Amino acid sequence: MGGLLKEIADKLDSYDREQILSVASCVSEAISQGIQPSDILNNGLFAGLERVGAKFKVGDAFISDVLIVAKAINESMEILRPLIKQSDIAGKGKIVIGTVKGDLHDIGKNLVRIMLESAGFDVIDIGINQPAENFIAAVKNNNAKIVGLSALLTTTMAELKNIVSVFKEKGMDTKIIVGGAPVTQHYADEIGADAYGENAADAVEKVRNLNGS
Repeated sequence: MGGLLKEIADKLDSYDREQILSVASCVSEAISQGIQPSDILNNGLFAGLERVGAKFKVGDAFISDVLIVAKAINESMEILRPLIKQSDIAGKGKIVIGTVKGDLHDIGKNLVRIMLESAGFDVIDIGINQPAENFIAAVKNNNAKIVGLSALLTTTMAELKNIVSVFKEKGMDTKIIVGGAPVTQHYADEIGADAYGENAADAVEKVRNLNGS
């Protein structure tokens, strides 16, 4: 049993596209062997994802590598998700994510979403070009405790500051994490965000910290 979970993690960390994309079939095999969905998720998929994320963080893996892994995990999650619900496995919490008003980029946001879902979070993705009021509505409607704001352009960074300000003006205790190519830790601190995600792997780690999980 442990061997199959290790195989899933090893394939995700193999840099071999064919091996990586065969992970979903391994997940199906693990289910047929009676391995618990939570074990497949944590000791197979997420174990492999953590390895790849660590390599990406230090520059030993590229965005192309991470996107293939994300695709494999997404396919695997399609198989696991209904079983996880049936098993009533508690999720790690809800997070609203989206790209801010004026910004139409979504590759980074989508990667963060997949990695967060793989980590057990319930992610409400409101999409691109979203104003402050839409983030607030999504947080209230879904009782989310964390919101992730993405800005990929220097021209839309100001919207991050605006959204953080609106949340604070309304007295909401939602934890806010920001990220995107032009964003820095210094800027996140300057605008009063609770955390900064340098990349997708780092964002997952920071969200875990904000969530206390």
